[in-house]
Amino acid sequence: MTGWHAPESLIARYADGSLPDSDAWSLEKHLESCAACAGRVSGAVRATAAGAVLAQVRGAVLDAAPPVRAKTPVRTKTPVRAKTPAPPTRAKTPVRAKAPLHTPRLLWAAAPAVRGAWLPAVLLVALGAVLLAHVADFSGARPLLLAVAPVVPVAGVALSYGRHADPLHELAASTPSAGLRLVLTRTVLVLAVSLPLLTLAGVVLPASDAPGAAAWLLPGLTLTLAALALGGWLGLRAATAVTGGGWLCAVLAPALAAPGGAVSRQLSDQLSTYVGGAATQGGWAVAAAACAALLAARRTTYDRLERH
Repeated sequence: MTGWHAPESLIARYADGSLPDSDAWSLEKHLESCAACAGRVSGAVRATAAGAVLAQVRGAVLDAAPPVRAKTPVRTKTPVRAKTPAPPTRAKTPVRAKAPLHTPRLLWAAAPAVRGAWLPAVLLVALGAVLLAHVADFSGARPLLLAVAPVVPVAGVALSYGRHADPLHELAASTPSAGLRLVLTRTVLVLAVSLPLLTLAGVVLPASDAPGAAAWLLPGLTLTLAALALGGWLGLRAATAVTGGGWLCAVLAPALAAPGGAVSRQLSDQLSTYVGGAATQGGWAVAAAACAALLAARRTTYDRLERH
């Protein structure tokens, strides 16, 4: 980053050891090419309690090292050669610095989110709902899709991060791009695939008495953010199980307990309560903002997530 220098707050946190590993590695990489910042960091470290110990170690090493004697250069006679005219020099074409290759890095980080079991699961949910409606003539296909759809991106996030999903997880977790940045990269890809596909499937289903096809988007986004926020305490897979399982129990349990033949009707009523209406959607939006704020406040917990 040409022209960028580390701020004093960043250097102070690096010197006292409170800077997260990913940020410390990024700063150390910057110091390799910035002498000004390297000098400032060196001065900040020397000013800490560890600086005195480092000075003592350096002095002991220098005292124990043998003295270096300067060698007298040996002069040799150089034969006189006839001078030849120097060839004309050509103006050097300035070499342009190549732009960093962000695309391969992004593809490498997002790769586990486009393979594995969750992508076929998204297709299965979408196509299954369409087949139930247009082949089996099941009138409750849209309510069933709206009940299951918010859990799909939550499950996709859980299945795209961790040792079970990425054979290079240990290597990825030790890079400066690890932590919350890596989780969010894969989460965005999961949402980019599942949200339009499931919404399109809801559009082609019969309306019945269920809410609109896009009514599940805010609940699905909120549940995903809630799973990420809880992941700092419970771990990502346990957090997704809690949020996704809680949603399914809240929506499906009353419908399954309805008296015979009224399952679809009860499910539609449950969804109208949970996702229908402007006030309810506004509540989901507030909850999503709160989960995002909590996730930002606890972002450093993802630096150590699934390291053990």
